[in-house]
Amino acid sequence: MRRFHDRIPDRRLYRSRNGKLLGVCRGIAEYFDLPVSGTRVVVIILLFVSGFWPVVVLYFVAGLLMKPEPVIPFYGNGEEEFYNSYIHSKTGGIDRLRRHYETLERRLQRLEHTVTSKEYDWDDRLNT
Repeated sequence: MRRFHDRIPDRRLYRSRNGKLLGVCRGIAEYFDLPVSGTRVVVIILLFVSGFWPVVVLYFVAGLLMKPEPVIPFYGNGEEEFYNSYIHSKTGGIDRLRRHYETLERRLQRLEHTVTSKEYDWDDRLNT
């Protein structure tokens, strides 16, 4: 069940948002295009063969290190860059959004000032 990997030429390893426990097995299965149930069976077999704790520790470390799957697909490098910056630092991502919004707000204020100023003569602009 690959939702957006078909649109992206280079797939990335993410934790799945639809997984049972942290989404690690489903993320690995989607990345390698394997069945999720088979991946979970392999993890359970390794759990009993290795003596329980090594696999549990590795599983939770993988769950902490793997980025969560994006909610919507990326449509450019800018979107992926923002997602990665937000995942690493939520305050940095929010600050980046705030700066972008403030830049747009300033541009809109300049446009409104120009259009509503007395020097802007609508009759001359529309009749030429």
